[in-house]
Amino acid sequence: MNEALALLVSGDAETWGTIGRSLRFSLFSTLFSLLPGIALGIWMAGRESGPRRAAVAVVGALTAVPTVVVGLVVYMLISRNGPLGGLGWLFAGPGIVIGQTLLALPIVASLVWSGLARLDPRFHETLATFGVRGARRLGAILREGAPVMAGALVAAFGRVTGEVGVAMLLGGNIRFVTRTMTTAIALDASMGDFGRALAFGLVLLFIALVVNFTVHIMRPHER
Repeated sequence: MNEALALLVSGDAETWGTIGRSLRFSLFSTLFSLLPGIALGIWMAGRESGPRRAAVAVVGALTAVPTVVVGLVVYMLISRNGPLGGLGWLFAGPGIVIGQTLLALPIVASLVWSGLARLDPRFHETLATFGVRGARRLGAILREGAPVMAGALVAAFGRVTGEVGVAMLLGGNIRFVTRTMTTAIALDASMGDFGRALAFGLVLLFIALVVNFTVHIMRPHER
């Protein structure tokens, strides 16, 4: 524990470089998933229909897919023999971001859908009564569901920050390039460097606490 705290307090370059890299990858992944995830969630929360029910089922299933499966699919796309192999994204930051974006997208969509589905039914009735349609209707939904969408954003960020399968498979755990906190923990623990592994674990624990606290305080506003 003392060694872990010393690495964090002293500003160790490798430790904080890995932390910053992890947060950067997670932030970009979450932001890239935000627009399509919110759009899909709003569409699923609309008037119930066959396609919407199917979409809800598919999105729900995707949130439970193991991260290594997502990583494998992206790996086949961006590997040298894949259709996007020429972009050089494998074992580089963009590869991790793409994989984490695909992880975050169904989470955002699912949380936005479930949050909007709990809105007071009178909200939609009021919009219909006053003939609010198109862009004005979308704007009203975005304003009313802002806490829901903020909570989805925070939850997705926490999810991708703590995942290891995609980061390991697509990033290759390359020091100073693609190594993240989770892949560093796996490597450091296997090499017996428990001080650095614990330092990363403390940061991930702090992030998890902040994420859960933020989502919790937003929950009452979703009703």
